[in-house]
Amino acid sequence: MKFCTEHGQVTVASDVFRSLAGHAAMRCFGVKGMAARSVADGFYGLLRREHIARGVKITLHPDKCEIGVELHIVVEFGVNIPVVTRSIMSEVRYVLEKHTGVRVGSMSLFIDALMPDNGTPAKKKSWKRTQPPKGGE
Repeated sequence: MKFCTEHGQVTVASDVFRSLAGHAAMRCFGVKGMAARSVADGFYGLLRREHIARGVKITLHPDKCEIGVELHIVVEFGVNIPVVTRSIMSEVRYVLEKHTGVRVGSMSLFIDALMPDNGTPAKKKSWKRTQPPKGGE
């Protein structure tokens, strides 16, 4: 995404947004990791730390100078899902806007699996929480 500042033109690759979002989500309480889905068998796999950006999808909207974020995560079994999702969305939005200066428009968070204490994913359902863009747009 290209945008102009008082210092000149800045170009930020979507991989930068994905990496920042993935690391911000991983720091939140209750998050076991980012999820990658195998479309063929419907299996959700836990991504290693070096591949967490694959659990994030970024949609660029250069005309509005904003981005859309979609996160796929695995959470710890027994956490309060609404509280954890609000925390993750708030943290990811803050980190992206602080470090890049680009506004985050829409954000979707998918909990693809729950991970019990024994470390194996227990996929039963997929939850989705969507946050509309700020400012009532």
